[in-house]
Amino acid sequence: MTASPSDLILVLITAPSPEVAEQLARQLLQERLAACVNLIRNVHSLYWWQGEIQSDSETLLMVKTRRQGFEERFIPFVKSHHPYQVAEILALPILTGNTEYLEWVVQETQPKSA
Repeated sequence: MTASPSDLILVLITAPSPEVAEQLARQLLQERLAACVNLIRNVHSLYWWQGEIQSDSETLLMVKTRRQGFEERFIPFVKSHHPYQVAEILALPILTGNTEYLEWVVQETQPKSA
């Protein structure tokens, strides 16, 4: 299957700890909702929550996946496995990249057979 960058997205998700991030990453990989997940520890996050500015150390997940099924499968899966009341799940378009890598992402995110 030939991959087009427009078929793929980079998803950013924050998690409260490296352990939670790794568990979520493994679940996404097992479900074939991601081809690769990078974990970046010690991201310092400042944000508004319940009327106050919060400051926390989080782990950032950078998820390479396909655009198809993102709203129907990916988002509900993350929300059901994430401890935050409102999980950060942001999709960014992939403009271009190594063709072989893009094809690999498409191949590895084929929906699981029933």
